[in-house]
Amino acid sequence: MQHHHSVDASGVFSGPQGGDLRAMLASHENVLAALQVDLSADLRFAPGWVVVTAERVLAWNPGGTAWREWPLAAGLALRLQDHGGVGTLELHAPDSRLALWRFTLANHAQALRLVQRFEQAVARSLTAGAAQEEAEEPTCPLCHAPLPPDTEECPACARAQPPQTSTWVLLRLWRFARPYRKQLATGFGLTLASTAATLVPPYLTIPLMDDILIPFQNGQKIEPGLVLLYLGGLLLSALAAWGLSWARTYILALVSERIGADLRTTTYEHLLRLSLDYFGGKRTGDLMARIGSETDRINVFLSLHALDFVTDVLMICMTAAILFSINPWLALVTLVPLPFIGWMIHIVRDRLRTGFEKIDRVWSEVTNVLADTIPGIRVVKAFAQEKREAQRFRDANQHNLEVNDKLNKTWSLFTPTVSLLTEIGLLVVWAFGIWLVSHSQITVGVLTAFIAYIGRFYGRLDSMSRIVSVTQKAAAGAKRIFDILDHVSNVPDPVQPVKLPRVEGAIQMRNVGFRYGSRAVIKHLDLDIRPGEMIGLVGHSGSGKSTLVNLISRFYDVSDGSIQVDGVDIRRFAVADYRRHIGLVLQEPFLFFGTIAENIAYGKPDATREEIIAAARAAHAHEFILRLQHGYDSLVGERGQGLSGGERQRISIARALLIDPRILILDEATSAVDTETEKEIQRALDNLVQGRTTIAIAHRLSTLRKADRLVVMDRGEVVEVGPHDALMEKQGAYWRLYEAQARRAEEDAQAAGVIIDSSLMHSAHPAGNS
Repeated sequence: MQHHHSVDASGVFSGPQGGDLRAMLASHENVLAALQVDLSADLRFAPGWVVVTAERVLAWNPGGTAWREWPLAAGLALRLQDHGGVGTLELHAPDSRLALWRFTLANHAQALRLVQRFEQAVARSLTAGAAQEEAEEPTCPLCHAPLPPDTEECPACARAQPPQTSTWVLLRLWRFARPYRKQLATGFGLTLASTAATLVPPYLTIPLMDDILIPFQNGQKIEPGLVLLYLGGLLLSALAAWGLSWARTYILALVSERIGADLRTTTYEHLLRLSLDYFGGKRTGDLMARIGSETDRINVFLSLHALDFVTDVLMICMTAAILFSINPWLALVTLVPLPFIGWMIHIVRDRLRTGFEKIDRVWSEVTNVLADTIPGIRVVKAFAQEKREAQRFRDANQHNLEVNDKLNKTWSLFTPTVSLLTEIGLLVVWAFGIWLVSHSQITVGVLTAFIAYIGRFYGRLDSMSRIVSVTQKAAAGAKRIFDILDHVSNVPDPVQPVKLPRVEGAIQMRNVGFRYGSRAVIKHLDLDIRPGEMIGLVGHSGSGKSTLVNLISRFYDVSDGSIQVDGVDIRRFAVADYRRHIGLVLQEPFLFFGTIAENIAYGKPDATREEIIAAARAAHAHEFILRLQHGYDSLVGERGQGLSGGERQRISIARALLIDPRILILDEATSAVDTETEKEIQRALDNLVQGRTTIAIAHRLSTLRKADRLVVMDRGEVVEVGPHDALMEKQGAYWRLYEAQARRAEEDAQAAGVIIDSSLMHSAHPAGNS
């Protein structure tokens, strides 16, 4: 009888529903798994439970008043999915949905375990007809959930990992190979011809042995013409094999390089088209590894290993045909090890596949440490965290080493075993061949040719077994590439976009709502902005200001309602066409590695030097640029290293000015600089906002006095709208914000005065006179 692990209800639940559950459970009934659901049907936070026992599913819905139950039966199914940070669990009967629960992804591991235990319980109830106690099973060291049979990996802890890769994913690369099908067909023909040429020499050894060498040993004369004929045939076949092999390798190498280049370009272009939320959940190092090392791995597979594999298959098939034509019984003996090798390849393939996927994920951890540390090296050094980062890299590298060592145990045993089987096969052929020669059923020449062919046959078989690891590596890499290519942007282009020749700048927001996962960030927002009007967005941190400008820029799409520009929903415009009319100046300006002129002209690469200088003058950047050693041709370090924060900000303003946008968004453009620099930037912004619809977020409310209207936001809603003076007279939310900021400024000034007075006192009273 199996013994199963159980969860005691008293140890899992708390609150009134826990007591109710214990009363409902029968004396023999154990809780197999439980999931705490924490979202109601309308996505508000509320506690609830879903419980699986050996006999039924029980649920306490968020906000509910009693437990519900469904007995386990054939056709009952639990379906789990997640979208936008919210997990959904559905209970289905064959013809209907019985219940639905929602939860945050923090509980996803519990949900995976619940579904797994549910499926096990249904299977047991169908086969045994009664509940059985859970067997003692190996558990995950991290979450202590039982592990599925025949695996060392916990599906709950690996929920963020991609599903197992099938080798068939490599067939999807045909999409990139199709443009080169003529070259591929030529390469295949050359492969066929070169393989056939390499099979000629062993066949010529039969007459060399039987017609020349063995008769010579028996006292007959050698015919020089016949010897020259056979030797000439050997030389010609060798030259033909060399020439054909060179041509096919060169052609297929060129094709594979182009397929690899197309794959990299397509992946990168698709990545650029994805919406911002995709990048929010990905590490830079991981994406770099996918586009770089994974495409290189696929390229090497296509240019070398796939070619070798095709050659091996052709060689084995053609050799087998020749062997059967020479002597069928000896050929059958030759194939004895083949089923054993095939069985080993089948067994090892799955382990290699999962192992190489794990290696890819672990290697991305190493590259992620580099991608984090190198751009942030200033912060690392400022906080003296070199040892800590070195330890992070050492740990990631050690993890990578351990995973590789584990896989190498399997691979190191597999390859010598295949070699041993091929050697045994050769030994069997020798033994059977000698027996046939002794019974005059074949000649020594036939046996010699057989041994030569079998050496090639088993050599190719051994080579094919070795390609298993390379194929699984390439399949794992292809899967990671297609994970990017299969991802659809959450900000799609319309099928028939509306043309946008000119924008006036009128913006209308109607009942706009937006959610980050289950959290509503913008709710029921209505706002009209007139063309050329300057709007100041103010509110506490987290009130939704930056989210609103992201929606206007269409970095994200609204969850509810609509945003219209000049009366047209912005979702009807082509994304790139729409964004050409938007200028963005961020709190932290990003500059690319390159010259000052290239950074200013980033949004308009064909701009003339006169246009670049005019934009820089308007941004009050011309003077400091001329003070640099090479002026506009001075190189900017990565992310703008070598320039001050104010200088970087003025270059970003010049960049926005150059494209002459109709809608301008300023996101805390002056918050990270000193007062003097702020005045310079403010003068540049005054030039920038003229004649444009401007939406400005400012840390200092005093910088928004020139705004036509101020929009006060609180918890994702607009609470006040109006000019500065009118809102101050109203003494509402804006007045409270302004007064609080004024008091804080006054306190800071007083604190600074105390420090100055203190320093003056110390200077006036030297230590000797105190």
